[in-house]
Amino acid sequence: MKPSLLLALLLSFPALGHAAGVDPDNRSVEAVVEAFRASIVDKDKPRFVKLFLHENTAWQSVTGDANLDKIRETKPQAVKVRVDAKDGHLSFIDDIVASKDREEEKFRNVKVETDGDIASVFFDYSYHSGGKETNHGKEAWHLVRTDQGWKIVSVIWSVNWTP
Repeated sequence: MKPSLLLALLLSFPALGHAAGVDPDNRSVEAVVEAFRASIVDKDKPRFVKLFLHENTAWQSVTGDANLDKIRETKPQAVKVRVDAKDGHLSFIDDIVASKDREEEKFRNVKVETDGDIASVFFDYSYHSGGKETNHGKEAWHLVRTDQGWKIVSVIWSVNWTP
C-alpha cells in the first residue's frame, strides 16, 4: 500500500488518526499562537487580552548568559531573573500599542503538547521593532481549555539581544 494512501486511511478514523499523532487540539492551540502574533502586528489590545485566562497571568523572562555578562560590565548588581510586578502581558501590549514602529514577534519550530484540557507550547521566537530584530530566544506557554476556548495561563521566555 502506498504511504500516502495508508496515511489517508489512518486519518479517516479519528481514534487511529489521534494515535498517529494528528491532534485537532493542536490546531486550536496553534490558532492561539497565531492570534497572539497577529494582535501584536495589528496592535489589537482587546484581541490580545482575550487570549489570557486572567490579568494575573505568569509573565517572566530570563536574561541569556552572554547578555547578562555584558550588562554586568556596567551594572555588576544585575540579576539573571528580574521580577517586577508591573511587567505582564497588559504592559507588554500597552507598550506595543503606544509604539509608532511596526512591532512583530515571529515564531519558529512551534511544538504543541496537549491532552485536550491542558497544553504546553514551546518555540523559538524573534522580536522585531521597526523592521529590525531586537531580541530572540526560546519561549514556552501553558494553556487551559475553557468553555470559551484555549486561554494562556503562563508565558516564560529567554532573552538574547541581537547585536
